Amino acid sequence: MCGRYSIYESMDHYLKTLAPQQLVINGYDLWPIERYNVTPTTHVEIIRPVPGGLSVDTVRWGWAPHWAKGKGPAPINARVETVMEGRFFKALWPNGRALAPANGWFEWVKDPANAGKKTPYFIRLKADRPMFFAALAEVQSGMQADQESGFVILTTANDQGMSAIHDRQPLVLAPEQAREWIDPQTSPQRAAQIMQTCQSPSLAFTWHRVGVEVGNVKADSAQLIEAVD
Repeated sequence: MCGRYSIYESMDHYLKTLAPQQLVINGYDLWPIERYNVTPTTHVEIIRPVPGGLSVDTVRWGWAPHWAKGKGPAPINARVETVMEGRFFKALWPNGRALAPANGWFEWVKDPANAGKKTPYFIRLKADRPMFFAALAEVQSGMQADQESGFVILTTANDQGMSAIHDRQPLVLAPEQAREWIDPQTSPQRAAQIMQTCQSPSLAFTWHRVGVEVGNVKADSAQLIEAVD
């Protein structure tokens, strides 16, 4: 987890849910984003704090420190249990806190009768409101921006209610905790506490089976999130 997700409403919709009174210092498109199948290494919108307000940036999903580049695929996720340890994410923690807005994500469930077969599911909030994945990001400007910039989504163990789908899930924050997560005044100690205690419970989510077309990295349409028998 989490290897694919959807973000298809307008950025204005996510921002009004997140922080309707907060200044967004850069422009963004008011049209629906319509990314139903966000895949690793592609560029997608994230929200991060900057002096004077919030910034919406289009950043590559996946990040690695400069000394690890070329040694394998850049991670797209980081485990909340270990992200503060070691040196791999040292450049991102704690000052690289960001949010990846979303409407849901996909998981593949193994068929107990056929180990080589997996069934995709789409997971969203029962309230059908925007999600905010806790993320860590590096956003650079200038000639090397695309090479250096990137983000990872934080993942956590889920409770037993979703164990049939997967044993891990993105760290989904309610708007109040999401605002606190990206607040520069939030201390590293409080940010660590948010990671450990503020995951939305499995009872807040619903999921349904979707078509296998979502496995195609080139597929991207509203049909990918529709339920199938």
